[in-house]
Amino acid sequence: MRAIGLIGGMSWESTVTYYRVINEEVQRRLGGQHNAKSLLYTVDFEEISACQTEDRWEDAAQLLAGAARVLTHGGAQVLLLCTNTMHKVAAEIERAAAGAQFIHIVDPTAAQVRRLGLSTVALLGTRFTMEQAFYRGRLEEQGVRTVIPQEAERKAVHRIIYEELCRGRIAEPSRQVLRAVVESLQREGAQGVVLGCTELGLLLGEGDVPIPVFDTAKLHALAAVDAALGETP
Repeated sequence: MRAIGLIGGMSWESTVTYYRVINEEVQRRLGGQHNAKSLLYTVDFEEISACQTEDRWEDAAQLLAGAARVLTHGGAQVLLLCTNTMHKVAAEIERAAAGAQFIHIVDPTAAQVRRLGLSTVALLGTRFTMEQAFYRGRLEEQGVRTVIPQEAERKAVHRIIYEELCRGRIAEPSRQVLRAVVESLQREGAQGVVLGCTELGLLLGEGDVPIPVFDTAKLHALAAVDAALGETP
């Protein structure tokens, strides 16, 4: 079993999901008393959030690259960045993690969308993820077209993430907002919905909307287990 390194804390609420899913899946596959071999570096999300708001992406990249170096020097052989938005600087982090296998969060998500035979998905996430090319472009390179909410809806989703989910607040009215957004995008051709923020799975899941839900945090975590155990998904 290879050791998994997690760059977490963006927010820590969703990092808990990664840790739980990874260890549950390793125990399911190997049985007995098996846990995943893992290392966790939790960043101070206040620093990262400030970099996002102030458009200081290079500063954020340096912070996260430093975390990647700590993890790889500590023995991590598989590396995950436990957030969607900060994959905007994934290339810098992957370079810093030379020698470890870096798994980009989009890749297992796109693979699962294709596995279900879908071609167009709604994308929900922070405004950075929904509006910028770094995320949508990588999905589209892998044959997955995206549709995103209108501006007012994007602002609502962004607010729910930062003001509620990242602070551990689960509000039923916000679940209804997300449902309405997804149903609107379904009318625009969305066959499924990608939760392009690792916190969104805390609020929206299978059964909440009438189309398949792709929880990026869980798919990313499962891909890490595949890599750690040398298995092909």
